[in-house]
Amino acid sequence: MLIPDLDLIRKYNQPGPRYTSYPTAPHFADSCPTAQLAAEPAKDRSPLSLYFHIPFCRKLCWFCGCTTIISTQQDRADQYLDYLEKEIDLLLPSIEGRKVHQLHFGGGTPNFLSPAQILRFSKFLHERFEFAPDAEMSAEFDPRTLDKARLDAFVELGINRASIGVQDIREEVQKAINRVQPHEVNVQVLEWLRAAGISSINMDLIYGLPFQTPETFQETLDQAIAYAPTRFAVFSYAHVPWIKPAQKILEAKTLPEPDEKIKMLGRIISTLTSADYHYIGMDHFAAQDDPLTIAHKNKTLQRNFQGYSTHAGLEICAFGMSSISQTARSYRQNYKELDQYCAALDEGRLPIERGLILNDDDLLRRDIIMSLMCHLEIDYAAKSAEHGIDFKAHFDRELEELKPMQDDGLIQLEDDKFTITQQGTLFIRNIAMKFDAYLAEGKGKYSKTV
Repeated sequence: MLIPDLDLIRKYNQPGPRYTSYPTAPHFADSCPTAQLAAEPAKDRSPLSLYFHIPFCRKLCWFCGCTTIISTQQDRADQYLDYLEKEIDLLLPSIEGRKVHQLHFGGGTPNFLSPAQILRFSKFLHERFEFAPDAEMSAEFDPRTLDKARLDAFVELGINRASIGVQDIREEVQKAINRVQPHEVNVQVLEWLRAAGISSINMDLIYGLPFQTPETFQETLDQAIAYAPTRFAVFSYAHVPWIKPAQKILEAKTLPEPDEKIKMLGRIISTLTSADYHYIGMDHFAAQDDPLTIAHKNKTLQRNFQGYSTHAGLEICAFGMSSISQTARSYRQNYKELDQYCAALDEGRLPIERGLILNDDDLLRRDIIMSLMCHLEIDYAAKSAEHGIDFKAHFDRELEELKPMQDDGLIQLEDDKFTITQQGTLFIRNIAMKFDAYLAEGKGKYSKTV
């Protein structure tokens, strides 16, 4: 069992990227030619992963860092779907004929959509895309506003995996973050999901919220384990009011001290691993027979903008405001503001605001960082052969900078490889940062690494 070293956590708990991409989003450029970014999908003939950003929420959760639109007007979703469909049809000539192996609805709150709106969009998608028989099709659900009719519509679309937000089970915390969600609501949604044949269920929890203590968060962990999801994503609350002004409301509340958060992390790892969940890395845990666990043990795990994934080599085509797409050597991000997103589509152009074409050094470092994040080791000979370099000579400085981490027991440096230790899995981001050529630019303000 992994027992976190709290002194090491205090030492290494510094701001750093989460590496859902490399280079990370702050380094995307507004000046990157839109025409070049728009042409990239035609060059990448890999199977597809589709992402759809549904930004609407009926109420704002004050901790939230997502791109959202707070509204109770259902017809706004119809207008938004009109634009999603325009965007898909604009890109379709570049990606036509390629099978979809993965689909995900994120937000916002995808179940803001009415049953009729879900079925309308389902019909549109199935007319334009061919889905693999075993495609992984998932959606994020807010249990507070999910009803059976909406769930049935998503199942008809093809959804076979679900992610639900719970965050914390205690009413005091829920009121403080403007997200009251009774236990009975969680139980009902889980019953609906399982009755619908959706057995793969991820549950989101957040630690570091107002009024949480290690002891009270233990109550949340115990109840969450009793819900028996197949996966957990347990996030550290990132207080970034300079990016998300609504979080200023929480400054008047009782946020835990850093040491209290560190103790919570220790409880999270020990409690979930004792309950037979496999620690994937970062914030993620999965049941022993879950495909994510199997991929982690087989070293086929991948990481992208949706987190950890079992699907390698897919081009991510993301649609909707703020969404980020990825090809073999590019990233492109849509406008974050709805009016700009819609205006671009009204002009008949893809709503790309910024992006990046990766150079050879970016591709090399992305492979190294993603290998660390997913496989916890670097084989020098394998990477040298793959990239046509002498790995040890090419990364001589970086390997030298890793030696203090070896002294702290986070990695094991050998002649032919280096491996992240069990204790080191808590510090994957810190280790990956040694290979990040962009950090010196100082762009972006990041959450703490642990």
